[in-house]
Amino acid sequence: MLSLFRAITVACVLVLGAGLVQAQEIVFGVIATDSSSIQRTRWEPFFRDMERKTGLKVRGFYAPDYAGVVEAMRFRKVDVAWLGNKAAIAAVDRAKGEVFAQIYYSDGSAAYYSLLITRVDSPLRTIEDVLARAGDLKLGIGDPSSTSGYLYPVRYLFDENRVDYRTAFKAVNMAGHASNIQAVLARQVDVAITDSEDLQKLKINQPARRAQVRELWRSPPIPSDPLVWRADLPTTLKAKIESFVIDYGKTDAAERAVLKNMYDYGGFKKSSNLQLMPIRELERLRGSQP
Repeated sequence: MLSLFRAITVACVLVLGAGLVQAQEIVFGVIATDSSSIQRTRWEPFFRDMERKTGLKVRGFYAPDYAGVVEAMRFRKVDVAWLGNKAAIAAVDRAKGEVFAQIYYSDGSAAYYSLLITRVDSPLRTIEDVLARAGDLKLGIGDPSSTSGYLYPVRYLFDENRVDYRTAFKAVNMAGHASNIQAVLARQVDVAITDSEDLQKLKINQPARRAQVRELWRSPPIPSDPLVWRADLPTTLKAKIESFVIDYGKTDAAERAVLKNMYDYGGFKKSSNLQLMPIRELERLRGSQP
């Protein structure tokens, strides 16, 4: 009887232990290129698939700005995150982050672009028009931690034309990519920085509104966004996460639909901190410039 009791006890412990492993939670951070509600519609289906295939409990973390995700990772409140390259550098340097994957688009490319846009009915047709009339114009720009919303346009648009955007324009509003598009369409700003991802998203979902937007400037290509995890995560957990991410969407049509709904993504490929080198060099060249 005692042996039977012990056997039942051991079995119960094993079952409970397995349940605890399956219930292990990771927190997945998502940067604020759009409102939290919209980001949830894009990422939650991916998280639910991740739960189903890995046995992990996946909780999304949607901060109101880029720095919020990095700081949450720094204080071990976020385990994995989708970040822009500039924010990923901060995560690596300040939050012991490590790049492990990079997104690619449905056409197979792994680069996107920063854009300056206006309404199609605007008299502004060139960058020269914008700079000549800057004192009369309202500008929308991105978060200072954004690669496409801030670093690239400041370096390749404003610095190259020796323009301090902060004083050159009549007013400057700071917002996410999608919000900047909407501000242009609503005539709340005259010109705004966004990126090719969000403009493509608008074209897919609202082609008539996309037709109301004129592209005035396009940056050099930007490496597509990385996925970053905390370097101190257990090796077995990293392997489980990486296996799911790299295989996601390769054979399953429903998964491909989830990726397309994010930003017309095609999937993920393996990457490393080396991906960040071009952005580090750009930051170095800018030095202490604002």
